[in-house]
Amino acid sequence: MNAQLPDQHGRTKRKLRISLTDRCNFRCTYCMPEHPTWLPRAQLLSGPELLRLAGLFIDQGITQIRLTGGEPLLRPDLLPLVDELQGLRSRGLERISMTTNASRMAPVASRLVQAGIDDFNVSLDAIDADTFKNMTGRGIAPVLEGIQALQDAGASVKLNAVVVRGQNEHQVLPLLEWSMQQGLPLRYIEYMPLDAPGHWQRESVVGEDDILAAIGVAHDVEKLPRGADPASPYQIDGHFPLGIISTVTHPFCASCDRLRITATGELYTCLFSRLGTPLGVRMRAGDDDQAIVHLLRRAVWNKEPGYASTPGPVDRPVLMHAMGG
Repeated sequence: MNAQLPDQHGRTKRKLRISLTDRCNFRCTYCMPEHPTWLPRAQLLSGPELLRLAGLFIDQGITQIRLTGGEPLLRPDLLPLVDELQGLRSRGLERISMTTNASRMAPVASRLVQAGIDDFNVSLDAIDADTFKNMTGRGIAPVLEGIQALQDAGASVKLNAVVVRGQNEHQVLPLLEWSMQQGLPLRYIEYMPLDAPGHWQRESVVGEDDILAAIGVAHDVEKLPRGADPASPYQIDGHFPLGIISTVTHPFCASCDRLRITATGELYTCLFSRLGTPLGVRMRAGDDDQAIVHLLRRAVWNKEPGYASTPGPVDRPVLMHAMGG
């Protein structure tokens, strides 16, 4: 029986997001600064370091790991790393997921599914090619090919779309209807204040109520009971699953069961934490497993209430593309 990893607000942590790299081949307007500076590769966790750290979290009660970035497919040792992560299932790991832009997915989709990735979240902010390129700086065709490759490989796929006023709010209905045709669950995400300092503006947020109003013009929308998932669940036309992550207008902090590790091994207990705990640095300094576990448990216990208690932009050197979302 695994230990439990509680915080002082009565929330137990079960999910860990691990950023494999801060690098990304997209330039999404809500995530990436115009001229990003990448971390030196030597600062990023090696495969053995990442596995050691992940194992310690599993031993403390984490049951689900999500691989993120940047873009995780840019990690050169991704496939052997996924193979090695399977060994953690005997220690209590139940699920391995990945969040990706899918632009490089087509050649490796079947291999990742065979290696044991249980599900994939694919970022798709628009189905219109011009809108997509304006938001990401890249073409949509490789992403759609990657999604198709995942479907062909029998993967469980969910789509994520960040909605930003003045950029893609007109895509809410078209993207929903495309997702329904493809049979792919969709989650809309409110634009959060996590990009370059001074960039986020509250008026750019398309809130949950705005999204529902746009959908309600053409479809029946039924609200479902809320669980621990960050998305408010809805059912469209009696059958299609839709979620809306409304961090800004309806924060879900009270049920948060997530933690985040950056590509350098820094633990952020909240997406909006101003400070992290440098577990990777302590590992490289020679701290043993017991010392690392003490640090991580103390950091988790002291986790903040969340965005609901201190709304607004976060002033810190780590930006969204290095946090893993």
